[in-house]
Amino acid sequence: MTPTIAPRVRHLVLLLLATAGALLAGAAPASAHAALTGSDPRQGAVVDQAPARVSLTFSESVSLGDDALRVLDPKGTRVDDGKPANVSGTTYGVALHSGLPDGTYTVTYQVVSADSHPVSGAFTFSIGAPSKTSVPAAGQEAGGGVVGWLYGLGRYTAYAGFAVLVGGAAFVLACWPRGSGVRTVQRLVVSGWLALTSATLAMLLLRGSYTGSGKAADIFDLELLGQVLQTKTGAALVSRLLLLAAAALFVSVLFGAYDKREDAEQRDLTFGLAVGGTVVAAGLAATWAMAEHASVGLQPGIAMPADVVHLLAVAAWLGGLTTLLVALYKAPADTPVDTAAVRRFSAVAFGSVVALVITGTYQSWRQLGSWSAFTDTRYGQLLLAKIALVAVLVGIAYLSRRWTARLAETAGAVPRPREKERAGISSTTAVGAKGAGGVKPVGNAKRAAQLARQRAAVDAARQKRERDADPHRFGLRRSVLAETGVAVVLLAVTTVLTQTEPGRTEQDAKAATSAAASAGTSASGAVTLDMPFDTGGENGKGVVRVEVDPARVGANDVHVYVEDPDGHAVDIPEVKLAFTLETKDIGPLPVAPDHITTGHWSASEVQLPMAGDWKVAATVRTSDIDQVTVSKNAQIG
Repeated sequence: MTPTIAPRVRHLVLLLLATAGALLAGAAPASAHAALTGSDPRQGAVVDQAPARVSLTFSESVSLGDDALRVLDPKGTRVDDGKPANVSGTTYGVALHSGLPDGTYTVTYQVVSADSHPVSGAFTFSIGAPSKTSVPAAGQEAGGGVVGWLYGLGRYTAYAGFAVLVGGAAFVLACWPRGSGVRTVQRLVVSGWLALTSATLAMLLLRGSYTGSGKAADIFDLELLGQVLQTKTGAALVSRLLLLAAAALFVSVLFGAYDKREDAEQRDLTFGLAVGGTVVAAGLAATWAMAEHASVGLQPGIAMPADVVHLLAVAAWLGGLTTLLVALYKAPADTPVDTAAVRRFSAVAFGSVVALVITGTYQSWRQLGSWSAFTDTRYGQLLLAKIALVAVLVGIAYLSRRWTARLAETAGAVPRPREKERAGISSTTAVGAKGAGGVKPVGNAKRAAQLARQRAAVDAARQKRERDADPHRFGLRRSVLAETGVAVVLLAVTTVLTQTEPGRTEQDAKAATSAAASAGTSASGAVTLDMPFDTGGENGKGVVRVEVDPARVGANDVHVYVEDPDGHAVDIPEVKLAFTLETKDIGPLPVAPDHITTGHWSASEVQLPMAGDWKVAATVRTSDIDQVTVSKNAQIG
């Protein structure tokens, strides 16, 4: 952009952002990255009867596939009906088969959060009594494996392509119009367009497998692709492809008709390209903002426009920096990057840094929420690394400005093609062309043209040597190269940040899980006591587990489970309990539980009249003559 149109373009961008903010102001807040905050049955619970349904509660709304929720019996066989559905709000459930036997069951889930990221996990619960299970409780890792790696590579390539495409075009329009005719700059910007387009297509194909099975064989599954197109992320990727078609037209005009226009026509075309390019670039940036972290969480009506500005500032700075580096090293001798272009880019980079600081500060507050999240969450740690890299980049940029200033001071001393050499080329060409008597001998004309090309090549090589010998220009090249190297690392950290659960969400999820656990404790408050026993007789070893629910003053339900050393439920002739509060000389209060099923006894309405540290004694008889009493203390409150 030239300085004459910058105010108008700035007003246009502000108008577009204000309009978008007004349209999005009514969006309801949600948390980015879904997290499991509760379940029924809860994790690790032992229930007397098989539930009709397993339900899971998340911190935000999620998208479900056919296999999003699965329940597996101890042998790994599915016992759900395979039709997960929304129960209420952010609670989702799946119905279970009837008549399920006792044992430990594993629940696995893989859903897609509102910010497009897959979330997975697993937990167990038991019916009747715990048992061995062949199902790993770790669950499958969403977004992992080869497909996850390829999708991550696609993200990085897309960001890099966007930065080079937008930043390179902006550098040519705003800083170095002569660069539109430089082949290396043209190739760089076109490479950015190709990288962004190919990465978008790849992500569109990978998306179904990335959020689902994770299998490479599913990448070209047309049914999965159809499902992806119906999601928010799929719509954003398709929109990006349509905008890239408009970007292709922009690039063709910038590197085609623009360089061939006269100064007056070029100024008019610059204004049109600036407005059109800004709209297309903002639209491309919005495809990220509308589908990822900015679209959910606190204040999405502000966060999305801020994210668009943030991405555009990144592209203008890092993409322009890459273009400047290529121009400094690869631009032809007859079209060098002049000091004025470097100065203009320095101003653009400064404005980009200011925009990055403002929008980055807001995003940090929005995604973290507390100072402790900087160090206690992975998102905060990555953000600290990003801030450090930006600080390093700004420091190197300061050095580049100093080299630019020194280069400007010595610009007049840089040797230019001497007029006498030009005159020599012209006279040689004229003599060779006309020859004696004004006739144009063909051989002399060809020889003159060859001499002219040789002299031009020698002159260009001399200019390049003299320019490269300038220590200030050499210093500028080195500092820009260092900036670009740091920028590559910075872009990688930024890409990882977009795939990381925000610190605010991570801490909120932990708090919600703790609150759910506390609520479950206060509501059920079950105390579990595992007591190994050995009666001394045959098959006399095992473990007796006593559960007191809710472990409070008044009526309590008591469950007793007996297992052999291998963890299998076993029946024994007799088991009795006694409760004693020795500090108050209460008890022992005998309890004779009723036999329910293999290895399970139960007693209801067991009255514990006072809070305190109660001794729970279990008498286990494994034969007519073999018995033992074991005990542990339990806090009844």
